[in-house]
Amino acid sequence: MNKLINIFKILSDETRLRIIILLAQEELCVCQISGVLNVSQPKVSKSLSRLRDLNLVIDERKEKFVFYKLKTENFVFTSTIRNIMDNLNEYPKLILDKSRLMDKEQYLSQCGMDKINTQRRK
Repeated sequence: MNKLINIFKILSDETRLRIIILLAQEELCVCQISGVLNVSQPKVSKSLSRLRDLNLVIDERKEKFVFYKLKTENFVFTSTIRNIMDNLNEYPKLILDKSRLMDKEQYLSQCGMDKINTQRRK
């Protein structure tokens, strides 16, 4: 029962839900998610960490980036996400996120720039 409750707790947070819907469309790195959602990278990282802890996403390093994708083993979780995706036209913010997803490549450079800017400030 706790597993089910945790899924709905995860889905009740707007940022995590938006991240999940993006990852339902394709695998992305933190800076891409942050850019598409216009949310800070630490907030995205914290949300992804929570999703990983609940075994709902997996991460994979590709060169200097870590990409995340949804795990599909949990039927309740995946069917709920599929239902949302099938009715996306009812959720304007999610439609906007999907349209911004087309520009995901431009956000890759922000990861490197953020690290450089942080190092310069020290």
